[in-house]
Amino acid sequence: MTSSSSPSQETKRLAHDYPEGLRADALMEEDVAWSHEIDSERDGAQYDRSERAALRRVAGLSTELEDVTEVEYRQLRLERVVLVGVWTTGTVQDADNSLAELAALAETAGALVLDGVVQRRDKPDAATYIGSGKALELRDIVADSGADTVICDGELSPGQLIQLEDVVKVKVIDRTALILDIFAQHAKSREGKAQVALAQMQYMLPRLRGWGQSLSRQMGGGRGGLATRGPGETKIETDRRRIREKMAKMRREIAEMKTGREIKRQERRRNKVPSVAIAGYTNAGKSSLLNRLTGAGVLVENALFATLDPTVRRAETPSGRLYTLADTVGFVRHLPHHLVEAFRSTMEEVGDSDLILHVVDGSHPVPEEQLAAVREVIRDVGATGVPEIVVINKADAADPLVLQRLMRVEKRSIAVSARTGQGIAELLALIDDELPRPSVEIEALVPYTHGKLVARAHTEGEVLSEEHTADGTLLKVRVHEELAADLAPYAPAPLN
Repeated sequence: MTSSSSPSQETKRLAHDYPEGLRADALMEEDVAWSHEIDSERDGAQYDRSERAALRRVAGLSTELEDVTEVEYRQLRLERVVLVGVWTTGTVQDADNSLAELAALAETAGALVLDGVVQRRDKPDAATYIGSGKALELRDIVADSGADTVICDGELSPGQLIQLEDVVKVKVIDRTALILDIFAQHAKSREGKAQVALAQMQYMLPRLRGWGQSLSRQMGGGRGGLATRGPGETKIETDRRRIREKMAKMRREIAEMKTGREIKRQERRRNKVPSVAIAGYTNAGKSSLLNRLTGAGVLVENALFATLDPTVRRAETPSGRLYTLADTVGFVRHLPHHLVEAFRSTMEEVGDSDLILHVVDGSHPVPEEQLAAVREVIRDVGATGVPEIVVINKADAADPLVLQRLMRVEKRSIAVSARTGQGIAELLALIDDELPRPSVEIEALVPYTHGKLVARAHTEGEVLSEEHTADGTLLKVRVHEELAADLAPYAPAPLN
């Protein structure tokens, strides 16, 4: 039997045999010495000390901490979706157009559309939207295509969402949630973000769900001790209360922002500056038209709801009259009521304007439906009494027969192309004719020492003629009553 020395004896031997400076090296050499008979049976690869101490990357665990609300990033993370629609009224072409628009919305939100199905029913099923049998067929379509989301072309109740998800086994969202997601991606201003957040919370409130302990009751409101009194709130009730508190806060913030915008509108009214609002269907070319008329430089993209925040720019008619041009949020069929309510303060620009430029996409298969959808929202915000000009945009890409049909039906209409500039000069002249004109026509010889009155006549009124004489500026203008009263002392005396 081979004897072995104890660790203490081995340490004493090393201390005796090696000088002080070489003891650590000798111990190191003994630790890393490798024997084929002993070490060949060890499990796993043997790494150097530096490799064992280093960070080793594990593949497949990265989640790339990026902001998923950025559109560019969402385009890299395409959800695979299947679209579902219920055809209740209209023709087959109407149902197909509605689903095609839903596909465009899904692509704008950052999804890859794999398939789309439509079911003919008198009304949506109260339980699963499409009926239990069709829901099972939809489950097979989802499984075969490898989709991870189902988007329904309508607003589903909380019960329909839950029961349809239970059948198809993937996430189910409706048209309203999809539009809210697009708005959340595109809102950039503080007011736009607040309005979208309010609409999302209004949509989320009745659709909160919980499971397991999330539905258990919390302790009651007693003063302590083992047996506190009262059942208390469930977790879902607490969540609903917090959402209501946040909604109240958001409404206060939006009201404060509305006050600031109202002050600006009052200033424009005080200066008698006419206002023109651009309204229309999403992706009809409203921002392109604003850029063409004013050079505003607003983002233009071939996508639904590409620009969400309202823009107001100063413009001038061919005759020199100043006015403001406001670009509003785009509309869409079945626009969620949550959005109409949340964006009501923004849409007030339409109701307070002197003229509405109703932009419609002339290259759309059914532009009449776009006109009807926008006018429905205009009625909701109480702007039916404002004069309207129908601007048929994208005339360069539209079917001439469609343009003729629209212009025959819409008497106050004009065909333009914001991309090429076709018809823009005629549109500016039409705006000049349609804007309300000052009611008082007056002639005055304004001294050169009162140049501010001449400047006001140019900005607040319509100058019919202007002549510089030895005694001052001879003006013939059409102005509002307040400015007419200021010019009256300089009106020439009538001849007897």
